[in-house]
Amino acid sequence: MANIKPFRAVRPTRDKVSLVASRSYQSYTQSEREARLDHNPYSFLHIVNPGYKYDKEISGKERYQLVKNRYSEFKEDGVFVQDKLPSFYVYKIIDRDHQVFNGIIAAASVEDYKNNVIKKHEDTIESREIIFKDYLKTVGFNAEPVLLTYPDNANISFIVNEVQKERAEFEFTTTYRDTHYLWEINSANDVQTIANAFAEMDTLYIADGHHRSSSSALLCDALTAENPNHNGKETYNHFMSFLIAESELKLHEFYRIIKDLNGLSKEEFLIQLDTIYRIDNRGIMPYKPSKPHHFSMYLDGEFYSLYLRKNDYTFKTALDQLDAQLLYDTILKPILGINDLRNDTRIDYLSGKKDVVNLKSMVDSGTFKVGFGMVPATIEQLKAIADEGLTMPPKSTYIEPKLRSGVTIYEF
Repeated sequence: MANIKPFRAVRPTRDKVSLVASRSYQSYTQSEREARLDHNPYSFLHIVNPGYKYDKEISGKERYQLVKNRYSEFKEDGVFVQDKLPSFYVYKIIDRDHQVFNGIIAAASVEDYKNNVIKKHEDTIESREIIFKDYLKTVGFNAEPVLLTYPDNANISFIVNEVQKERAEFEFTTTYRDTHYLWEINSANDVQTIANAFAEMDTLYIADGHHRSSSSALLCDALTAENPNHNGKETYNHFMSFLIAESELKLHEFYRIIKDLNGLSKEEFLIQLDTIYRIDNRGIMPYKPSKPHHFSMYLDGEFYSLYLRKNDYTFKTALDQLDAQLLYDTILKPILGINDLRNDTRIDYLSGKKDVVNLKSMVDSGTFKVGFGMVPATIEQLKAIADEGLTMPPKSTYIEPKLRSGVTIYEF
């Protein structure tokens, strides 16, 4: 059973939420960050980039303490206020493409993560886990929820739909033309109904936020060891999550772009591909695959379709069926010599949400030699891989929705 709890979020005031909310720090270009920091004193970027105040790059423990200081200042100035009652928060996004995402922001259990009630499908990097654990321990809050998905549930959907008939606590539109809404749920009946619905679920799945989850587990262990009065009810026993029904989750692929052909000529490369793929030259017109185990390839100014010769390939696990893994097993590793997908500088990734023309331009620029596209993974594949205790290659899925930082904050 999944243990999902309401919590007392720290939130911006209604009049300032649109100014506070920000995308993840890494998603901005330097000029975009500087523009927001120069002209918006309420941006959450001021908290996560505290050195900007001193015109200095600051890292490590010194930065963590300054993040805590900036956060405290936002609370002292009344920009952030903590809710009086533990609540679930219904969060809705309508993006520029008119896609609608509904979910619930809540506290998920670290114990559930450790016991595999909350299942993962990606490996984490230990050094990143430790860095983020140390960051969380110093600053004392988390502003980016882990994205969890669950089977569609009629009771939860009913409450989510009913609460949206009332005026939203927050409603704001970003410069990306996404509109965000937030409602509080703190009535005893609704809170219990939601908690009971999740308690009846055997498994939740991490869709996005594997490092945040693992770091929260490390933080819980550290704070438990330091607390002689630990009783399991402390806030550090949970971590902030955005729970979304499987039917509302949107998965995109990632393109793979490679800097060279591993010493092969174009003709030698195509001949090696021919042993396991049926290859058709599609010319200059952009091509995207429409079926699993079909790939697009852009090489030397032309698009190609690659169809797996299934008689020569055997699938043994759910991971084998994943196209990102198949591409690695049949092309990236044996032909192009890319063994370490996380650290090899010869490979890069582009979100499949962007047009295939972006892939073409990267190759045409000469920075990259060849690019590959595939169909997106499915939620069923993600779950099957997690259920088998396996992990996807990095950048196997680009998952929506993407929430803004600083809209709800979870304190430890």
